[in-house]
Amino acid sequence: MASKLHLRRWVSRVLQRPPIPSTAPLSPRVLSRGPRLLVFLHESFLDSPSPTNPRSFCSSPLNLDDAQVPTAIDYCSMLQEDQFHKLADSTIHTLQEKFEEYGDNVDIDGFDVDYGNDVLTLKLGDLGTYVLNKQTPNRQIWLSSPVSGPSRFDWDQSSKTWVYRRTKANLFGLLEAELEKLCGHPIDLS
Repeated sequence: MASKLHLRRWVSRVLQRPPIPSTAPLSPRVLSRGPRLLVFLHESFLDSPSPTNPRSFCSSPLNLDDAQVPTAIDYCSMLQEDQFHKLADSTIHTLQEKFEEYGDNVDIDGFDVDYGNDVLTLKLGDLGTYVLNKQTPNRQIWLSSPVSGPSRFDWDQSSKTWVYRRTKANLFGLLEAELEKLCGHPIDLS
């Protein structure tokens, strides 16, 4: 609790300082630069934490080599907006048709498929609700799942499918596995 209070006070002091001119040289320790705020690491933050160093935020140094981080985005290969809309609309409409067919094969109270405002909703009654929608600025399809939670899928040109970069899961494969597990009946989305 005390460290959170210390951090809040530090951030408050930094925000009250006058803005740093945009012509100021950037050091290698700069984390981000906004219109009014330059965030950087003070030398004392980079030192090994110790009881005598009150500016340390953690008890042990970070090992970034072991950290699990998503694959970096290759912005050069990012889809053009019209191409993204074509692929995403096609995917969402295919899923809508497949979900409606699936509803004819399973007996689930509250089963409903709804599409509007670029949002596809699959309601499975007491089993939960899936929501898929396009995120145009990111060129992604976002999925909210009652099983796996939120996921953001990018188009993978080499495999011609939507892939969640963090887990390498394929959108159709993930939905097939989860729906079969939840409903007890397989579904083929390909």
